[in-house]
Amino acid sequence: MEPRLLILETSGRVGQVAVAQGEVILQRRSLDEARRHARDLAPTVAELLAGAGWQVRQLDGVIVSRGPGSYTGLRVGTMSAKTLAYATGCALLGIETFVAIATQMPLDARAVDVIADAQQDKVYVQSFVSAEPGHAWKAETSLTIKTLNDWLGEKQRDTWVTGPGLHVYGSRLPQHSNVARPEDWDPGAESLLRLGLARFQAKERDDLWTFEPLYLRPSSAEEKWVTRPGP
Repeated sequence: MEPRLLILETSGRVGQVAVAQGEVILQRRSLDEARRHARDLAPTVAELLAGAGWQVRQLDGVIVSRGPGSYTGLRVGTMSAKTLAYATGCALLGIETFVAIATQMPLDARAVDVIADAQQDKVYVQSFVSAEPGHAWKAETSLTIKTLNDWLGEKQRDTWVTGPGLHVYGSRLPQHSNVARPEDWDPGAESLLRLGLARFQAKERDDLWTFEPLYLRPSSAEEKWVTRPGP
């Protein structure tokens, strides 16, 4: 029997929850930013499982987007995935958000920079390359934060651009830049499933006790606390 999988994507402005059996997504729901938190995620998961006719303990794995992205959204998604995996004994399968986005590129692309808004005119950025159409995308650089101008000054002319950062900074790209379709800027349930299913079939698992969201900077609340005036 094909594995029964739950998919949680809470890194972006619109969260996604889906259930899949093997390569097929059976049902999905979207959660807007105002509803992308624990009290809405849990009933949405319950609704989708009921719609598929599954009990929660029948899950074989939970696939979760681990960032970078919304600090609060990632915490909710990660903690929900870890709790489900702990309670049911199913596999925990974390997927780096930028890797999922890179897999959504058109077949004629060979190099891409994935960007997300890091605020204060900065971007999260990571570069990926693919040797041939249909081949896996490989990270060419580590995930980092750069000012928008520094990144634009370093970007290769023929490198494509994608990622949620384009919602904010897309208008500031040079003319004739190779840009992915807007519907592919954010991670989709299909790409998370493709990567998560491959990990599941390879018997890869993330450790419940050490798995954490992928952050490069603290939350805005933590930054304000650090920079608060002294007594």
